[in-house]
Order: sequence, then structure tokens, then C-alpha cells
Amino acid sequence: MSQQLLLEDVTAQQIFDENIGDLKLSWISGLEGADRKFNADAVRSAAASSDLVGHLNMIHPSRIQIFGNQEIDYHAKLPSAERQTQISALIASNPPCIIVADGCNADEELQLYCQRSSTPLFATNTSAAEVIDHLRFYLTKIGAPCITMHGVFMDILGLGVLITGESGLGKSELGLELISRGHGLVADDAVDFTRL
Repeated sequence: MSQQLLLEDVTAQQIFDENIGDLKLSWISGLEGADRKFNADAVRSAAASSDLVGHLNMIHPSRIQIFGNQEIDYHAKLPSAERQTQISALIASNPPCIIVADGCNADEELQLYCQRSSTPLFATNTSAAEVIDHLRFYLTKIGAPCITMHGVFMDILGLGVLITGESGLGKSELGLELISRGHGLVADDAVDFTRL
């Protein structure tokens, strides 16, 4: 099986462009960091691609950090020096991007740190939980191993069956005959298989 796209190669610009419609993202700071990528060590140490996104987490700061209502409230209650230390440590770990969700406003300190370090900072009115779920599925999908095979993919009695063989052998005709007997056609010709 071949890897469709290595997660180390996913840029902040790609994350933004491919999710702007679903998550209603706006880019509010760190525009110069459009080419920022996941830390290769973070990708290797992640048990699954879904581990690369989550609520604000200083133990795993190299993933996509999501600030929701609770994280914004927590940060607002910190003393200024501690807040600056935390933001500085977060930015120093080079996350691919930071997303402020739940319609919250990113505080000026966070925006300033992101601007100075070219760390992409996105905002959305979508709930933090929904953003995390969406991005976990997105990262799983683009990082999943994928292979394309030539043949006819059928649903026969609830079981996936791939009919393969040389060109002109009659695979499509066999598929049509199986359809006439009540089985289902899933795909014909070039079939993409992805392991999720």
C-alpha cells in the first residue's frame, strides 16, 4: 500500500484551504507561516493521526492546538507573567497552527506572539469539539494508506469482492451478470482502497 500524503508534508495553508468551508475559518494572525508543517517527531510519536489535534495541551504542544471557551477562560484568569510564559512555550514548540473556536476572540497577546513567530492563528464560530472531530477525521483521511487497483469491486451477499484480471477478460460483463442477480456494484475500472 502507498501513503497518499505524508502528514509531515501537510501545511497550515492546506489545512486552512481544505477546511475553510466546513469550519468557517478565518485567518487572523501569522499569515507568513502558511508553509508551517507538523513537527516530524510529533507525527512519528502519535499513535494515530487523530492524536495530532486537540484542546490546548502543553504536554503535547506540537499538535494543532484548539482554544475553546474553557481554554480562553483559563488563560484570561492566569496572571499576566504566567500567561506570557505559557504562550511563549506553546509558540516555541512550533505547532502547525492554533485555532480559536466557539466564536471566542483571541487575546491580543496570543495574536502578537503568533504574528511575531509566524504561527498561523485561525478563528471560527464552530464549537471546539466539532472542530476537533472534523480535523481528526480530515487528518486520518489524508494520512491513510491508499492503493488503486484495476478491477470491478462488488458487494456480494454483504461481502466486498474485487474481480481482477487482464484487460479484455470480461470483468465488467461478470459484474453486470452479478448485478442482474441482485448483487451490488461498488466501483468499476480503477478502484481506490483506503485503510481508515
